[in-house]
Amino acid sequence: MKKKGGPPLKEYILHLPEEESILLSGAAAKRLLNAGDGDAALLYIAILRARGVADDDKLRGQLRWPQSRFAQALAVLAAQGLVSLPGGSAAPAPEEAPPPPAGSGDRPDYTRADMARALEGGEFAGLTRAVEEKLGKKLTTPDLSTLLGLYDFLGLPSDVIFLLVGFCCERTAASFGPGRRPTLRQIEREGYLWARKGLFTQESAAAHIRRVQASREKLPRLMKLLGLGDRAPSPSEERYLLGWIDMGFGPEAVALAYDKTVLKCKELKWPYLNKILQNWHQKGLHTPEEISQGDRLSAPPPKPARPSREEDTASIRENLARMEKYRRKLRQNKEES
Repeated sequence: MKKKGGPPLKEYILHLPEEESILLSGAAAKRLLNAGDGDAALLYIAILRARGVADDDKLRGQLRWPQSRFAQALAVLAAQGLVSLPGGSAAPAPEEAPPPPAGSGDRPDYTRADMARALEGGEFAGLTRAVEEKLGKKLTTPDLSTLLGLYDFLGLPSDVIFLLVGFCCERTAASFGPGRRPTLRQIEREGYLWARKGLFTQESAAAHIRRVQASREKLPRLMKLLGLGDRAPSPSEERYLLGWIDMGFGPEAVALAYDKTVLKCKELKWPYLNKILQNWHQKGLHTPEEISQGDRLSAPPPKPARPSREEDTASIRENLARMEKYRRKLRQNKEES
């Protein structure tokens, strides 16, 4: 087997026991490879084999490791977001991958042979058929490469990918009308967002969809508030609106930001309005009361009021009188001397 543009690939024969199987997702494998720590990989396999319910003493006994070696490997897994730290506090999961660029980015350039081997497996072949049925079309070779990237490179399970495709289909139909379907590139972009959010299980993906659906129910009111009528928001407008809802802003706060935008720009400018809300969000100001209080605290001190003309005239006369008094005193002192 040869790799395009490189040396021949080696084929390894894997001897696996038939009585037990351990599933390692692509996302988890990628994080273990990024960590570059063999002990962390061994510990993760031991945790998988125990289905995540083994205690520390049992795991150390299986691996025959001292406490220091076990603790170091566990810290690596926690830093990669693959396990929770002792005591139940979960380590923050790092971003799995950036959004894909215009090209394929870091995603492997899958060959026809790669895709043929993937289709020989029951799970990916079943996923392909389900996606084709959902999209109402036969997937092209580039489509298959994109789908395989979500499954193999990004590590999204097949059930999560199916939820992802359904989510994108519903969003596209809502924005552009019944019968419209998303492209695989659009689905891929959304898939990278899901990976960054850590949506690698059916439960977390379904919860995310419910949250988005609840937020989308608020969109018509926000569109009317912004003077855009009853029409559905465009995809770009929807991203802005959902982002503001995710930050915790209600209609009243958005109305305040809209008012400031129109006063400054004389019309609705989405980036300017978004910048106002992002600034409030960074300061922890989300309700009208918080925003009003925060604006007062951050406002520059008022300039001292300029005296009126009458006050200016009186001050000048007073100064002249003092000067005249001083001159008379000087003349008197001179005459006495």
